[in-house]
Amino acid sequence: MKYAQRGVAVVMAMGVVSLAAVVATAILVSHNAWSRRAELAAQHAQALELLQAGSDWARAVLGDDQRANSVDHLGEPWAVRLPPMPLDNGELEGHIEDQQGLFNLNNVVSGGNLHPVQLARFQRLLVLLGLPASLADALADWVDEDDKPQPGHGAEDPYYLALDPPYRAANRPLIDLDELSLVRGFDARTRARLAPYVAALPASTAINVNTAPPEVLAAVVEGLDLGAARVLVGRRATAYFRTNAEFLAQLPKDVTISLQDIRVTSEYLIATMRVSSGGAQVRGNALLARREPGRWPAVVWRKIL
Repeated sequence: MKYAQRGVAVVMAMGVVSLAAVVATAILVSHNAWSRRAELAAQHAQALELLQAGSDWARAVLGDDQRANSVDHLGEPWAVRLPPMPLDNGELEGHIEDQQGLFNLNNVVSGGNLHPVQLARFQRLLVLLGLPASLADALADWVDEDDKPQPGHGAEDPYYLALDPPYRAANRPLIDLDELSLVRGFDARTRARLAPYVAALPASTAINVNTAPPEVLAAVVEGLDLGAARVLVGRRATAYFRTNAEFLAQLPKDVTISLQDIRVTSEYLIATMRVSSGGAQVRGNALLARREPGRWPAVVWRKIL
């Protein structure tokens, strides 16, 4: 009997030891997981700080550029993509892209009302890109202030409220290009095709003829075909336009455009940054506006991607 009791005691003791080992292992695993999460959180916070620093670097570069000269072109230092810069336990890379070489979608309205000339330019751009010109009607309804749909492919509240889930037309300017996903007809393929040629800026803007791609020039300058626009861009690569007059002088005979619609400088640019810090990676961009000479550009918005 005593031997049996001893056997039971040994088994119980072994069970207690085993349970204690399991609990200790669980605690250790939990502690390691917590430590790893805390480490990743710290690395993520550091990456966000470095992202902010990268954005400030872009603002400083653009501020210096504005003080140095009054012309913006693709041969300037700000337009050069820099290789990744090594950091302690990570790296930072980024680039700056001019937004005024692109067609500003918010230009299709002025004072909340449709701007026929700008709408026609957007229609030309759509056709040049192999997209339906009727998409311009849906965009116009999204950003204008009235509730009357454009003939053809327009869309106001009745169209959007019939969707699942329902929502209303914005009836205000676009904040950024992501909002296009809500507009009738602007599916993922269409948005991807448009992205290199359009912007959503908070004010009406003229085109920077030193940075605009041929498709945008051909859309904005009525009568300028895509072939002639490509010739202009080729010449620009070796001798950028210092004034509006220099650009106008290069246009084909009988082709012209208002001086109010073109310029050789840019106010709005986007800085895109990517930071890795340990196991954390963060990517973001910021729309910058150079409004006051001699000062860093203002940040219109920031976005973590």
